[in-house]
Amino acid sequence: MSNGTMTFKQKRKKLVKDFGGKILWTIEKMMEKYSEVPTTPFLEASDFPWTQRLENNWRVIRSELDEILKNKEAIPNFQDISEDQKALTKDSNWKTYFLYGFGYKAEQNCARCPETTKLVESVPGMTTAFFSILEPGKHIPHHRGVYKGFLRYHLGLLVPEPREKCRIRVDETYAHWEEGKGIMFDDTYDHEVWNDTDGIRVVLFMDVIRPMSFPASVINKGIINVIKHTGYIQDAKKNQEAWEEKFVKKSQKKVYT
Repeated sequence: MSNGTMTFKQKRKKLVKDFGGKILWTIEKMMEKYSEVPTTPFLEASDFPWTQRLENNWRVIRSELDEILKNKEAIPNFQDISEDQKALTKDSNWKTYFLYGFGYKAEQNCARCPETTKLVESVPGMTTAFFSILEPGKHIPHHRGVYKGFLRYHLGLLVPEPREKCRIRVDETYAHWEEGKGIMFDDTYDHEVWNDTDGIRVVLFMDVIRPMSFPASVINKGIINVIKHTGYIQDAKKNQEAWEEKFVKKSQKKVYT
């Protein structure tokens, strides 16, 4: 859609994104020196104690995922929840089952995955958690995250063979997922993802607040709170709630017919 055909709301959102993004990137450069963890593309997941608890319980999470995947076709595409993702994906090959999105709890989704929910809720600074499902042959083009105040964690749950063909590049380093193992990285580095296998890949995708020293820690939480109330996040929240209601009604119809 060209700028000439944008609605007023779309133009306003684009303006906020363009200028807001520039402000965030300026702030995050100043905040790097306050980070209590490395600012490298990849970080050692083992340096975060909570990751061990998730990895120890990955089969519990996987069992709940398996139940969800029985209705895989009903799971929404990422861009159906977050319209901002249309820049990265337009097909049906990247699906997302949200538990938390930017601090907002998907109550009905969480009720279907009680053990996974307990585990992600125990993670310090967790803001977002969902099952990220990539179909065979899916490629997510290179992009960068919104803000360095977060770190991203992927826990491998369903990784097809050959694993080396199911991979992620962050900056100039490549990695591949393993079932029951976590990957921690800074998504503000340019990164992209491939699933060049014949199977689906699923990870537990999480964003956590970057550990920072004072005063950056306070500023960081303030900025995250502002982002939480932007139109992008609020629209995604509404889309998620609408999908949950639709899914519940569809499930109830199956039961009674």
